[in-house]
Amino acid sequence: VGERKKMIYPKFLSRGDTIGVPAPSSGAYDEPHCNKYKNSKKKLEEMGYNVKWSKNIFKSEMCRSADGENRGQELNEMFENDDIDFIMCAAGGEFICEALPYIDFEKIVKNPKWVQGFSDPQGILFPITAKYDIATLYGLNFGDYGTEPYGRDIEDNLKIITGNLIKQDNYDMYENERGESVTGLEPFNYTDKVVWKNLNRDKVNVTGRIIGGNFDVTLLLCGTKYDGTKDFINRYKDDGIIWYFDNCDMSKEELINALWKLNEMGYFEHTRAVIFGRNGNDKDSYLGYTYETALRDSVIAKLDIPIVYDTDISHKGPCMTIINGAIANIISENGKGSISFELR
Repeated sequence: VGERKKMIYPKFLSRGDTIGVPAPSSGAYDEPHCNKYKNSKKKLEEMGYNVKWSKNIFKSEMCRSADGENRGQELNEMFENDDIDFIMCAAGGEFICEALPYIDFEKIVKNPKWVQGFSDPQGILFPITAKYDIATLYGLNFGDYGTEPYGRDIEDNLKIITGNLIKQDNYDMYENERGESVTGLEPFNYTDKVVWKNLNRDKVNVTGRIIGGNFDVTLLLCGTKYDGTKDFINRYKDDGIIWYFDNCDMSKEELINALWKLNEMGYFEHTRAVIFGRNGNDKDSYLGYTYETALRDSVIAKLDIPIVYDTDISHKGPCMTIINGAIANIISENGKGSISFELR
């Protein structure tokens, strides 16, 4: 415990490789989502990749593609299959925790592959990186590749997963209100201007080893055998830790309490900065909190470290691609921001 280790970075995607698509959370639950998955496969194959769907990708009952055991087993099979080079989760959902007891993490350690997902798939990304020192990718699910036309978020993701570690600059606009889905292929409904905000610094320029993802799921994992955070931050304390949180559903009052819990558990030791996305479900605060006043009134404000919020890591897309476990450089000034990565 606490011993210095080396982060494992799996092989990036190359033309001719096969992308395995499990549905460890939900699958397609209506015609627009089915259309989106089919178009994702078509477009990726046109780029020169092979796509292997799971048997449950077109199933969804109560936000589950199958029972927990079946969902865990299909992920195991994709790690066992030497013909699958890269794993991209089908979709988000609510109950990925039910699959965790059936996932053979030792198989993942013996045959590491990139796993990419967004939202509920945090439940597998987080332990793979925090417990087993294997880098993972947060930011897009397979269904996002069915969009017409592609936005810069997908173009950036394609570059990163093929090994071109570009600097990602903030997007210009984001989707504050969802547009109507008719075909399932619609792009984001860009409604509002992107403005990154710093809580207690005019300018932020910070480097450290990044970890985080969907805040709701991270909080669910805290203290369970799937966690591994304390050992992770001790192993990489010399790099300094950058946390990033994509708050999907928590109210501002719940956010304050969640940050208190993480601080009490020691998760902010060796932390150099905390980055927050736009709140996914920006509920009205019954106490009158704004996002800024909630953060100022939370324990996080007492840590005297850079805090950036309203960034492009959010359920109000588009969302940047984050390499969990990598060394990240975060810059934020005058409403603009960027993220870049180094693999070491």
